[in-house]
Amino acid sequence: MNPNELYAVLQRELDQFEQAKTYKYEVPLESEQGGIVRVKGRNAVMLASNNYLGLANHPKIKEAAHRGLDDWGFGMSSVRFLCGTEPIHLELEQRIARFVGCEAAILHSSCFAANEAFFTALYANDFGQSEYEDVIYSDQYNHASIIDGVRLCRAVAKQTVSKLYRNRDFAHLRQMLEEDRGKNYRIKVIATDGVFSMEGHLAPLPELVALAREFGAMLFVDESHASGVLGTTGRGTPEELGVHGQIDVVTGTFGKALGGASGGFIAGRRELIEFLRQKSRPYTFSNTVPPAVVTASIAALDLIEGDPSIVTRLHENTAYFRREIVKAGFRILEGTHPIVPVMLGEAAVAQDMSRELLDEGVYIKGLWYPVVPKGEARLRAQISAAHTAQDLDHAIQAFQTVGKRLGIIH
Repeated sequence: MNPNELYAVLQRELDQFEQAKTYKYEVPLESEQGGIVRVKGRNAVMLASNNYLGLANHPKIKEAAHRGLDDWGFGMSSVRFLCGTEPIHLELEQRIARFVGCEAAILHSSCFAANEAFFTALYANDFGQSEYEDVIYSDQYNHASIIDGVRLCRAVAKQTVSKLYRNRDFAHLRQMLEEDRGKNYRIKVIATDGVFSMEGHLAPLPELVALAREFGAMLFVDESHASGVLGTTGRGTPEELGVHGQIDVVTGTFGKALGGASGGFIAGRRELIEFLRQKSRPYTFSNTVPPAVVTASIAALDLIEGDPSIVTRLHENTAYFRREIVKAGFRILEGTHPIVPVMLGEAAVAQDMSRELLDEGVYIKGLWYPVVPKGEARLRAQISAAHTAQDLDHAIQAFQTVGKRLGIIH
């Protein structure tokens, strides 16, 4: 088809999204990100942000970002190995490695880029061997960045086998590993999210650590929704589940709890990280993380390590909201994470409720197929340490009002 025919096809697709109420609308914020935001000229409780610790507009974070601009400039206009490395980049790498319990770390422009970088750099290298086969065991609910990283490495490394195990089902994973005992794979990686972003469920890390050790595999954990969020001191799913310092590879982001701007990282053994500095294409061919983001991310770690009560406040707010939303008559997925999926069933219902909640002063977004299974559309509430009890009470009351209006609760 010619370009005009293609554009007509694209418009038909967009029209179908509109008719099915699955079109994703962007609603501009008229304020800083926070527990309360300004939308369409009025205040609303923010329940759609990854700003778990409320650091996105924290005065000390903004001060650190200004200091980064003043001391180190706006940008580096370079990749790291040319002339894009400053002492602050090395400091942040050391700090985040220590925070997540690893020897070393390497920064990337995002965790999406970091996840793609890990798989493609490791699996696309023959390491001087002519005949070999590698394998990746991936949880079926892993984030899109892991899925795309695995797909990409299979495209460039035909010797890579990818196998999906059922979500959090370590017995199913064990069965796969047992079946593959005699296959003599060169590299074996078990890949999982630490927290699954659509459900808020935690990966069974103690069992995965044990399986990785028993079967000689490397354990890879994406901690994007866990770093700064879980554990007594915010060190993530490994701390929460008692295996901090026992994960082979940890990836994560500075774009959620740890300041909320951008940037990602890979942490692991020194040899792995130094190899990635040589072979990670997203690292080699992307501009370095801007200085203001780096200094603000260091300040975020300072805040968390200096005052773990901010993490405690997040946990208390989460427990309160989970308890009260159930009392209000809604069905949620059980758990302890600040991701609280309010289950509604159909995409149209989620869209309608999201829109009407905004009219009631609550900003929240719906999720539907294909990001969640068909018939399991939901509103994903995300709780923050920045919320007050009054904010959460207002949100609960709005849920009740709209839920009754739409016939979802009685």
